[in-house]
Amino acid sequence: MKKFDISIIGGGIVGLATAMYAKEKYPEKTICVFEKENILAKHQTGNNSGVIHAGIYYQPNSQKAKFCWPGSLLLRKFCDQNEIEYEMCGKLIIATKEDEIERLNNLHERGLKNGVEGLELIDKQKIKEIEPYVEAIKGLWSPNTGIIDYKKLTEAYANIFNNNGGLILKNHELMNIEENDKSLILETNIGEYETNYLINCSGLFADRVAKMMDLDFDVRIVPFRGEYYTLTNESEKMVNGLIYPVPDPDLPFLGVHFTKRINGEVEAGPNAVMAYSREGYKKFDINLKDMYESFSYPGFWKMVKSNWKTGLSEQYRSLNKLKFVKSLQTLIPSISSQDLTNPGAGVRAQAIDKNGNLLQDFSIVKTNNSLHVLSAPSPGATSSLKIAEHLMKEITI
Repeated sequence: MKKFDISIIGGGIVGLATAMYAKEKYPEKTICVFEKENILAKHQTGNNSGVIHAGIYYQPNSQKAKFCWPGSLLLRKFCDQNEIEYEMCGKLIIATKEDEIERLNNLHERGLKNGVEGLELIDKQKIKEIEPYVEAIKGLWSPNTGIIDYKKLTEAYANIFNNNGGLILKNHELMNIEENDKSLILETNIGEYETNYLINCSGLFADRVAKMMDLDFDVRIVPFRGEYYTLTNESEKMVNGLIYPVPDPDLPFLGVHFTKRINGEVEAGPNAVMAYSREGYKKFDINLKDMYESFSYPGFWKMVKSNWKTGLSEQYRSLNKLKFVKSLQTLIPSISSQDLTNPGAGVRAQAIDKNGNLLQDFSIVKTNNSLHVLSAPSPGATSSLKIAEHLMKEITI
């Protein structure tokens, strides 16, 4: 049976950033990444909108706030050193109604508290200079928000990890974990492996991996599908960068928005609707085990009770393209259904606690022989190097 000093579960951006940093910190240790798919970054990382967030939204002193802005600087430095393409196209958050102005001002203050540089409250004229097709009464401009291909970034992490002697085992799905006095036995679909230390970066399955170690942190992953459209080639000119509404402070989702991609395409969306599979990228993708785990969790029903109106609205918008377009028209009034093509979706691992709260922050839990990244949604990709840096401070082997 092959034995490793450190095993990392999950070949997404957080898992590979962690692997890269672990190999740098412990060059003599044997370190392996287990990935169930035949490619890296297939799920949350590979379906990410590609935004390099600045850290405007997050509650001051939260882990998201502490990790995002420094993480974005680390990411940009890494990209500069490794010739990875990115673009600081900037983000415009807009208020279209008078009652949104106070929330926009509060967002500005929050961003400043989080250390974000370059933030500027702007008027109608400046908005038009930045995004000519937008109609708004006030805006918050973030020049230090950018775009990138997170798959390519993950591959760069993986290459450095490999070149330094790390091992990545693809097509290895973790089925069970057995614990003995000195180590952990990882039972995979290919065979068994032994490890002294485990780091759980398995995203959509993080709670399930924790449970394999008989750990119950009273957190359940409930998948939410983010549905979006792509603007037609003729309509791309209507968007220069990133255009967002003022978010609802009580929800973890940012509302439908326009996102320029590093390949030049522009996405419009997303909706946020519950998925019936942890890998449910299509409306009718169903996994009975995943559904049972969601519906049997008391925290799920408490969440539904608190958010049913929002849930119904999102579901209706998912089924009604005209409703979707109407939401987009609050940002760009001249947009129409004819401007939207190529519908797609990603799935977000939304952690919910036993009281029905949607976890707004990262959730990282430590045991004597393991670390579990139970929740690392957006800005997890932006913060990947900062999360890895934090995990290396927590690890004890």
